[in-house]
Amino acid sequence: MLDTSYRTAYNDDHEAFRDTVRKVFAEHMTPYLDQHEEEGIVPRSAWKALGEAGMLCPTVKEENGGLGLDFGFNCVLCEELSYLGSSAGFTLQNDITANYIERLGTEEQRAKYLPGMVSGDVISAIAMTEPGAGSDLQGIRTTAIKDGNHLVVNGSKTYITNGQNADVVIVVAKTDPAQGAKGTSLVLVDAGTEGFERGRNLDKIGQHSADTSELFFNDVRVPMTNILGGEGRGFIHLMEELPQERLGIAVGAQAAAQRAFDEAVKFTKDRKAFGKTVFEFQNTKFVLADLKAKIQVGWAHLDWAIRKHLAGELTTDEASAAKLWHTDLQWEACDMALQLHGGAGYMNEYAIARLWRDARVTRIFGGTNEIMKEVISRSI
Repeated sequence: MLDTSYRTAYNDDHEAFRDTVRKVFAEHMTPYLDQHEEEGIVPRSAWKALGEAGMLCPTVKEENGGLGLDFGFNCVLCEELSYLGSSAGFTLQNDITANYIERLGTEEQRAKYLPGMVSGDVISAIAMTEPGAGSDLQGIRTTAIKDGNHLVVNGSKTYITNGQNADVVIVVAKTDPAQGAKGTSLVLVDAGTEGFERGRNLDKIGQHSADTSELFFNDVRVPMTNILGGEGRGFIHLMEELPQERLGIAVGAQAAAQRAFDEAVKFTKDRKAFGKTVFEFQNTKFVLADLKAKIQVGWAHLDWAIRKHLAGELTTDEASAAKLWHTDLQWEACDMALQLHGGAGYMNEYAIARLWRDARVTRIFGGTNEIMKEVISRSI
C-alpha cells in the first residue's frame, strides 16, 4: 500500500477519494488481475463499477454529468491503479479523452458522450498513432475529406488503447492534406459506423490487460458536426493536451517504481541464501538504498509537478521532463527489483514479472523519451 502521509500535492478530500479507490479495486480489480491479463481486456462490468463509485472522469463538470473535481483526483486513481499492477485504460479516459471532449466539444457533443463516460456506459479512445507515424504526429496519413455535409474518413491506426472496448474514438485525421499539420482535425467516430472496423487485439510484451488494437476506416461517413474543436486545429489541440498527458504517465511510472521497490524489499527479507536472507548482503542493501533515495526524490518532484499543473502553470517541457525522468526511474526500479528476485523474478507468478513487462512501454508511449529530450532541449 502506498504511504501518502508525507505527500504535499493532496488534501483530505483526495485521501478520502483514495480510500474509495482502494475499496473498489479490492472488490472489482484485484481478484481479477490474472483474468484480465489472460483475456487481454478489462470487462465493461469493471468500468461500470468504477463509474458508480465516481472514479471515472472526476474532473468533468457537474453540468456535464461529472463531479467537477480537480486533476489531483485523477492522479490519485492513476497512482493506485499503477501500484496495483493493472494496465486498464481508465486513465486514458480520465486524463485525456474526457478533457478533449469537455474542453473542445459542442454542447451537443458534451451531452452525447460525457455523462456516459462518467458512468462507465461509454468507453472512449483516441487514435493518433499509425503504422508509419509514431511520435511524429505531423506525419499522419489518415484523411477525413469533405463530401457535402459529411466527412469521409480513410486510413488505419495502431496501438490504440481501449480499441476493443471503445464506443467512440477521437480520430486524428487530415481534413486538408495539402496544409500539412495545419490541415489536421480531430473527428469523432462512433462504434458501429459503417466502414469502421476493429483489427486484432495486439499481442504485446506487457500491459496485457489493456485492449490495445488496430483500427481501420474504410470510407467512414460522419457528419461535419463530428469535428471536435476547430477544423484544421487538430495539431494545436493535441499540443495543448501534452502537459496533462505526460504528467499522467509520470504519475503512473512513479507509483510502479514504488511497487517494484516494495516487492524487492519483501522478497529479499524473506528469501534465504548461504545461511542468511538476501537482504542482509551488502550488495542488496546498497541497491535498495540507491533506489529508495531516487524514489524519495521522485515523489517530491511529482508533488511539485502536480501542484504546478493544478495551478495551470506546468509547461510542456516541464511535463516532458517529468515523463522522461519518472519512466526512466520506473524501468531502473523494475529491472533491479527483478534482479534481486533472482530466478523467481522471471516467473510470471511473481508480481515483479508483470511490473517489469509493463514498464518497458512507458518510455515509448506519450512520445518516446528520445523525443522528450528534444522537447526539453528547445526550452533551454
